[in-house]
Amino acid sequence: MSGQGKKNPVTLVIGGGRSGKSTWAEAYARSLGGKRVYLAAAEAFDEEMKERIRAHQARRSGQFITIEEPLQLSGRIMNLPSDVRVCLVDCLTVWLGNLMHYEKDLEAYLEDLYRVVDDPPCELILVTNETGLGIVPADPMSRIFRDRAGWMNQRLALLADRVVLLMAGIPLAIKGTLP
Repeated sequence: MSGQGKKNPVTLVIGGGRSGKSTWAEAYARSLGGKRVYLAAAEAFDEEMKERIRAHQARRSGQFITIEEPLQLSGRIMNLPSDVRVCLVDCLTVWLGNLMHYEKDLEAYLEDLYRVVDDPPCELILVTNETGLGIVPADPMSRIFRDRAGWMNQRLALLADRVVLLMAGIPLAIKGTLP
């Protein structure tokens, strides 16, 4: 176990697109004080995504050490300096999409992530999308992604100390209590 025999806490922040997940997670991380790392999984493949990334960067400017890592999240987390108080990972469904895009071994990467979440080197705040509330996707790749994201989120929720669902900007504790 990390620290003095007590596991560092893990908060899973889940919700739909534009539900306020990242904004809430960033505010929570800031409230913890200490050295904060923002581990960003997104890659800018088009202008719209570049603008989204710029907006996120502007919102957290100077408040986090930002590390951009589209694939090797587990290794990055485990190799953070020991003085890091909290690591915010945004977003795990984007990361999952990256793994699928680059045809990586999903199970190996996911198992590595689960091991890190089970005993993290610092407090973790994990942001992910709830992809299963809509209609069944029309194409096989989208269905596979939705299923994988759902299974990943279930496992992470099981491992997390707290799960916060964001709906229309309102945080709802679905496991543990709100901070």
